[in-house]
Amino acid sequence: MTGPGRVVLAKVGLDGHDVGVNLVARALVDAGFEVVYLGKRVATDEIVGTALDEDADCVGVSCLSGGLGHFALKVHERLRELGEDVPVLAGGIDEPAEIERMLEGGVRRYLGPGAGRADVVEAFTSVLEERAGPPYGPDARP
Repeated sequence: MTGPGRVVLAKVGLDGHDVGVNLVARALVDAGFEVVYLGKRVATDEIVGTALDEDADCVGVSCLSGGLGHFALKVHERLRELGEDVPVLAGGIDEPAEIERMLEGGVRRYLGPGAGRADVVEAFTSVLEERAGPPYGPDARP
């Protein structure tokens, strides 16, 4: 790997607001990550398939219209069913109980409204370091 990592990002559910996920993508690209952004209203099976096809180091899903916990867990569980250890991070809005449920179910990080660029980069970097050990993140570039 030549950079910090490869990330697949997608909007899930019926949410059509993609400003936040585009800002996340920009922050990650600026930090040296490779980002594959799938767009809005992406099915969980498509996210999982792309993550495997792209040999992604992690997946980020976003939703502002409810269902974030449901969809993030569905992506995580499908990856596990396939025997893949690809961490899933989630960003957006959901009920506190759903956010807690998805984190207890294996989704690695939650980024809520107000998370800054540094928070985003730190979250993805730390998840990748937890998975494989350093070096990941902006300092990993050759």
